[in-house]
Amino acid sequence: MVYFWLAIAIVFEVGWAVAMKMSHGFARLGPALATIVMYLLSVVFLALAAKRMDIGVCYAIWAGMGAALIGVIGMAYFREPVTAIKIGSLALVVIGIVGLQVSAGGH
Repeated sequence: MVYFWLAIAIVFEVGWAVAMKMSHGFARLGPALATIVMYLLSVVFLALAAKRMDIGVCYAIWAGMGAALIGVIGMAYFREPVTAIKIGSLALVVIGIVGLQVSAGGH
């Protein structure tokens, strides 16, 4: 169940970041409100996951996977530049997350 809560937290983290971009600096009410609600939900589900997981690993997965997914969405949806260094850096983030999970011993 811990990975389910963590996955939901990551989905809401990605959601609030995308909504924040779409709010144009909180100038658009709908996306601004969505940002706030999804941010709070992300933290709630992160807290649920952290109850049964090492906090360092839990937070690293949440932040790292969120950042990697947001990076991909930025390139795909917002047409941000795609470079080899950006792709390689995102791959390193994912490799780092896998390494942390493996080092945690399956907790």
